[in-house]
Formats: sequence, C-alpha cells, structure tokens
Amino acid sequence: MPLYGDWSTLWRLIMPIESANSHEKLAITDQIMQRMREVLEVDSDYKLAKIFGKSTSALSNWRKRGSIPIDECISLSVTHGVSLDWLILGKGPRESGNAPTGSQGLSISASPSEGLCAISMYDIEAAAGDGRSLEQENIESTLYFEGEQLAAQGLDPAHIVGVKVRGDSMESTLADGDWVLVDRSDRPDRPEGVFLLLVDGERRIKRVQRVAGGAWVLISDNSHYQPEMIPPDKMMAVELLGRCVVKIGSIS
Repeated sequence: MPLYGDWSTLWRLIMPIESANSHEKLAITDQIMQRMREVLEVDSDYKLAKIFGKSTSALSNWRKRGSIPIDECISLSVTHGVSLDWLILGKGPRESGNAPTGSQGLSISASPSEGLCAISMYDIEAAAGDGRSLEQENIESTLYFEGEQLAAQGLDPAHIVGVKVRGDSMESTLADGDWVLVDRSDRPDRPEGVFLLLVDGERRIKRVQRVAGGAWVLISDNSHYQPEMIPPDKMMAVELLGRCVVKIGSIS
C-alpha cells in the first residue's frame, strides 16, 4: 500500500485524471508539475528532474503522456507536508493537516542540503537478496535528516536505514506503508523492544521479549496475530538486523 491512506482515497484523487480526455490530461499534468516546482522552489523541469533523481527525458515523457507516477506525488506530499488534494487536483489548502514530520521531532527533507544526512529507504517486501544485507537491495528513495537531531538521539547516520512496514501485524504501533528508521548497530544479546529481524530468511518487524530459559517471544502488536516462541535450540534461524528507533508515519 502506498504512503498515503487507502486505495479509495487514492482513487478519489486519480479518477478525475483518468476520466479526462487527452488534452485535459496534458493540462492537468502541466498544472501538477507547476505545483511541484512551487513546492520545491525551482523554476525549471531540469531542476525538478534533478531533485527527483530523474532524467529530463523522463519528465518530458510525463508531459507527453499526460501522466505523472502517483508515487512521486505521494513522496512529495509526505516529505514536504503538502495536501495531495492540492498537489494533484488543485483543491483546498496547500498544507496538509496531518503530514508527518518524523516522530521525536526529526525534520525530514527530500533533497540534500548542508547539515543533512542521507538515509537510504528500502522496501523490505521487494527485497531480493539473502536478507542480511540491505545494501544489496535497490534503494526505493532517499530522505535527508538533520545530523544534529540524529546525534541528539544517539543515532549515527552511518548505521541508520529506513524500511517500509508491510502488513498489519504491528498495528496499532506501525501501519502498513509506514516507514521506520532502523539502527543496525543496536543488536543486543538480550533484546527488548521492536526490531527488524531475519527469521528463516524472511525480514520481519516484531516486538521482541526475552523470557526465562533464553527463549525469545516475537510479538505482533495487532492482537489478531499470535505470539511466536523461538526456543534456544532454534535461535540460529533468527538474527537481529537492528532496532526500530523512529517511526515516519504514513498519512491516513
């Protein structure tokens, strides 16, 4: 699921574009790109493409097709706190009333700047490697955080990655489509808290508790899912990849 709400919300936004004729689609696309430039404070498609990490020909194709990938709109909405109604449809106020700024007061930017640290964001469901190394995977996006703010929370950017939550097993703590920052240096022998784990070759985000005898209990915060006991003799099948330290919520 995308970062913004549910599919019915997205369809409400997309439907006016899908039902438009070809000339109207071209005009709508031009208006959306104009609003994108306004948000990012740039005056050309070349600069817009550079921020998005796209080629200028990619943006030219958006114009020719009269179509902009919805994920680009969602990403801009999340990182800059703008309303998708305003960005896509030109309706309502520009600012979103419920855009996340990162929990614990972290500021987020979609573009590099002095004093900001780049954090790679990965979709763990789309991962194709052996599970242990995220560096093998494709980076879905890059977000930039204030280095001083990370340091104030004891976080070293060199050890931080972002991962997208998949499924509803961790609701009400983490929702499908949320992003979380994971500190890969925080892998204690006696874990307590929410961690990114590798279980039988599958990456999961679970609450971990250590119980008597050395067993671990993997807990889903959604009560519809039963806890999973990992006895000491099965511990070789489980590996801590890092502690989930900051939630970047989706817009709902």
